[in-house]
Amino acid sequence: MDILFATNNPHKQEEAQVILGPSFHVLTPASLGFPGDLPETRDTLRGNSIQKACAVWNLFQADCFADDTGLEIDALQGAPGVHTARYAGADKDPAANRHRVLEELEGIPFEKRTARFRCVVSLIEDGNLSVFEGTCEGHIALQESEGVQGFGYDSIFVPIGLDVTLAEISIEEKNALSHRGKAMRLLQCHLLRNHG
Repeated sequence: MDILFATNNPHKQEEAQVILGPSFHVLTPASLGFPGDLPETRDTLRGNSIQKACAVWNLFQADCFADDTGLEIDALQGAPGVHTARYAGADKDPAANRHRVLEELEGIPFEKRTARFRCVVSLIEDGNLSVFEGTCEGHIALQESEGVQGFGYDSIFVPIGLDVTLAEISIEEKNALSHRGKAMRLLQCHLLRNHG
């Protein structure tokens, strides 16, 4: 089954394809000739996720899903939150975002750097909306790791139960415990139930 993922991020597309498995072929708006940005103007992750899914549904009238993900750091009163991708500026520079977080947490010990990733996935099929959510609890590392896996904030996020960052584990290990992995597996169960 073909399904549209409302993203321009090839890393997210790859993760989604691995999680959803061979029963689904994950397409993006760009692969269908729409290279533009999708709207993200809401003040919650859920709102942005639904907004992006609706935008793609309106463009293509095809079953589609969108996600919005936020990093919530307790010592920063939940920031960056809904501004995760643009925390250091509108150009969405992941390295600058990580640098800003580490700078703002300077001097705070590891045990007080509690944080979580939250992912909200919105699915529109046949015009009907379903929403799924996953979280991954952890801590912000004292410094960026050398890990080369993952993307975004993965190299500074240490999940509960591990002593390495998300950037230092395989994509399979990451998908088993990550916020997006949890939300996508809920999406997968729903799709398999309806289309399996």
